[in-house]
Amino acid sequence: MKRALVAGAGPVGLTAALTLARGGVPVTVLEAGPELAAESRASTFHPPTLEMLDGLGVLPELMQRGLIARTFQYRDRRGGPVATLDMAVLADDTPHPYRVQCEQSKLTPILMEHLLRHGGEVVFGAAVREVEPRAGGVLVTTEAGARHTGDRLVAADGAHSAVRRSLGVPFEGITYPERFLVASTEEDLDALLPGIAPINYVFDPEEWLVLLRTPDHWRVLLPTPEDTPDGAELARLAGRLRAVADPGRDWKVAHASLYRVHQRVAARFRDGPVLLAGDAAHVNNPLGGLGMNSGIHDAVLLATALLSGDDAAVDEAAGRRRRVALDHVRAISHGNWEKLRAADPAAHHAELRALAADPQAARAHLLRACLITSLR
Repeated sequence: MKRALVAGAGPVGLTAALTLARGGVPVTVLEAGPELAAESRASTFHPPTLEMLDGLGVLPELMQRGLIARTFQYRDRRGGPVATLDMAVLADDTPHPYRVQCEQSKLTPILMEHLLRHGGEVVFGAAVREVEPRAGGVLVTTEAGARHTGDRLVAADGAHSAVRRSLGVPFEGITYPERFLVASTEEDLDALLPGIAPINYVFDPEEWLVLLRTPDHWRVLLPTPEDTPDGAELARLAGRLRAVADPGRDWKVAHASLYRVHQRVAARFRDGPVLLAGDAAHVNNPLGGLGMNSGIHDAVLLATALLSGDDAAVDEAAGRRRRVALDHVRAISHGNWEKLRAADPAAHHAELRALAADPQAARAHLLRACLITSLR
């Protein structure tokens, strides 16, 4: 390849670009925003993702900024801890038998610095308007009218991908009936909820939730009705948080936002010289932390196939990544949503306790939940 183009300077796009640049391919990344995004929805890095980032030379810097989470917990809203899974059972399967908790906005500057060091470039304010496959390559026109050509294009420009829309690739699936509200809090939840793990999935048929530790905050994810005003939901957040744990006052909230959640997979991940990766190719609910992780896997594996120069290998990689999106990412994340909101959460308690008590069963569960089996 004489030059590759990448749409999107998020963790997926920059990972693809760095993989290509390290392989000796000149890369131009086209980013719609004026700078790297500061918003950080994703914050969990699974073991195989850590292995890939290590191979790209960026893991030590991520580890300096993140927190190691060796356990995660299932809890009942009323009854407390149900089961704690220890990722040490994966010690023979990965050099990283843990998750790393770190906002994605802390990873992207690291990736970009390494990309620039390897000769790549990032063009900001370059929102893609149109993509035109041509013999031997692709022409990308930005909203500003700039034209960029490359032999291949990796589209990592998010769920509303302009590249995918320009190519007319269907993006079918469902929209969840509730919105997700995410609040970042400065409260010491270890003190308010003694014994919690860094990652907690809390069962409740009326209001399930997720509690995640990050280097700067605890993050709380709450389901929210689909048809209520955002302002009204944000106004009642204080009461909802005090119902989780009450320090005798309102929680200190650093940031809160509401968003719709979809479960969709593109009809194909390859369209001639264009490859779709990450949210441009598939979106899912955040339960289990699979979106960014599977997107980074897309980036590394698709870019590696491109570096091989073997067109059949590129086809095979694109097909395999689509199967993973359907059979692993979609199935696991949707299953997590169904369990957390089950009308009778106690029906899952015995199963989870047995899982935590059986190292072999826990290992099998974690190999799938952490996407290790999806790569084998």
